[in-house]
Amino acid sequence: MIEKLKALCLKYKEVLLYLIFGGLTTVVSLVSFWLCTYPLRINVLIANVISWICAVTFAYFTNAKWVFEAKPRSRGEALRQFVSFYAGRLATLGAEEAILLIFVTLLHGNEMLVKLIAQLVVVVLNYVVSKLFVFKKGM
Repeated sequence: MIEKLKALCLKYKEVLLYLIFGGLTTVVSLVSFWLCTYPLRINVLIANVISWICAVTFAYFTNAKWVFEAKPRSRGEALRQFVSFYAGRLATLGAEEAILLIFVTLLHGNEMLVKLIAQLVVVVLNYVVSKLFVFKKGM
């Protein structure tokens, strides 16, 4: 039984690590969003951008090192990964901002609940972008 579990963990190591670090990235995003929104009373869309910067910076380093085990062969390749990571995250930031604009600003939903739901959507989109475009194997 333990051997089967080990084999399963090895087979899905990347996805499991992504979920772990994606969860931690979500915590970074939610905590920084909460700090900006409640104690600091920053507009929800601006607070989201600030939390995005905190979360994406955390995510880049954890994804590169532990999830996708990126080993760029040159500074140029490392720069390409960094820029493409942030560019991909900018695209999903647009989706998250749209969700917040619609469900918080226009429909007056609960900020933290909508932010959490938006984060779940974004985690899936970010994995696809990272896997297919940023940390491609063989580059």
